[in-house]
Amino acid sequence: MSQQKPLSPWNYKPWWCQPWSILLTGVSLISGSWLIFKNIWITVIVAIPVFTWMGFFLLIWPQLIIRSGVLDTYETQNLES
Repeated sequence: MSQQKPLSPWNYKPWWCQPWSILLTGVSLISGSWLIFKNIWITVIVAIPVFTWMGFFLLIWPQLIIRSGVLDTYETQNLES
């Protein structure tokens, strides 16, 4: 009996929408705001939506996709083709 690898939503996303690119973009935006403005309040104002965006796409979105069953359906359709 072969053990099947768990389905990962990241397998179906392009390179620019992978966890490493999301983290790199978020860290770059927050660091860039600090380097440009050197003002903690502007950096915090930039960081709040960026952390929200990163948190959603790195923590919440993958779990929603896995729980929805969309990946199971997609995998089944590809195996039947």
